[in-house]
Amino acid sequence: MRILQLAPLWETVPPPGYGGTEAVVSVLTEELVRAGHDVVLAAAGDSTTSAQLLSVRATSLRRAPDVVDSAPYDWAHAAAALERSSDFDVIHNHAGELPMAMSSTIATPMLTTAHCLTTPDNRIIWSRYRGAYNTISASENRHFRGLAPNARFVGHVYNAIDVDSFPFETTKGDDLLFLSRLAPEKGPQHAIAVAKRLGRRLLLAGKVDKYDATFFEEVVQPLIDNDQIVYLGEADAIRKRELYQHARCLLMPLTWDEPFGLVMPEAMACGTPVIAFRRGSAPELILHGKTGFVVDTVEEMADAVEDCAAIDPAACRAHVQSAFSPTVTAKAYVKIYEDLAEMPYWARQTARSAMPTTAKEKDGAAGTLAVA
Repeated sequence: MRILQLAPLWETVPPPGYGGTEAVVSVLTEELVRAGHDVVLAAAGDSTTSAQLLSVRATSLRRAPDVVDSAPYDWAHAAAALERSSDFDVIHNHAGELPMAMSSTIATPMLTTAHCLTTPDNRIIWSRYRGAYNTISASENRHFRGLAPNARFVGHVYNAIDVDSFPFETTKGDDLLFLSRLAPEKGPQHAIAVAKRLGRRLLLAGKVDKYDATFFEEVVQPLIDNDQIVYLGEADAIRKRELYQHARCLLMPLTWDEPFGLVMPEAMACGTPVIAFRRGSAPELILHGKTGFVVDTVEEMADAVEDCAAIDPAACRAHVQSAFSPTVTAKAYVKIYEDLAEMPYWARQTARSAMPTTAKEKDGAAGTLAVA
């Protein structure tokens, strides 16, 4: 199939550090190419892919401190990608509501993956969207009930990770690990409370967004002593694998309904159990008592840390290989693509060639995107 993967422009694909959506897009794109599909990735120009790369910017917006207003770049990114819409059997949108708002101007079917929950302001887009969409967990489905009455819901597809790139280790250390954004909804303060309750060392790894700076400075930073509670900053791809590999367990004290939580399968791929609060997708991703524990309180999380010795690292790895591998996810998406592409690419091109000249001009020819 001819498939356009439309990624956000904010982060490089794959991301060098934090960037869950971009990591998912990268894994999916590479697996689709390996499976023989003709894939075009619309992303930042500093992305790395075996697909054809289309971009309007040489670097991601996160790595452009000179950019004051990112909106015009997002507009140009979405518009330039959709100008090529007639070249594809399906457009897989990972870039949120902007391409959804523009989807009524193209004939090619669009699948939007809901990587994030909606906000009150962007629900106007969902209420008018007439394309298809999927969620990334069964728990996320509940959030979207009634929000997209005109859209076609095609179910949930779990995110994939490149399992082979995560080192498997059976021997674990004593340190607890928290690896995520240092944000209120991720609950780092609760991870610290668990560590203090147990007298264990906790490693905190993650970025601090400008939106979370006040929370970090007022709530988290005063608890960091860089002895028992150690802040490592944002971990790149190599560093986070080392942290997963040797941690006693990964703590996920979520205070919101996390749609997926990529760090959970990443840790389990390294043979490291995950202990999470019973929020969002956590009960779906963790096999309670086999690959980690799903709990409700700080006290229960602390008790579960002591029970982690009974978790078999091989069971953690096997669970990820069976449920979150690139092959499993790509096959699920291809099935959806085939269902959405009611008219194959060659037939659509034949139909276009038979259109009157004026109609062809109105429909527009495929263009070539150049890196700015």
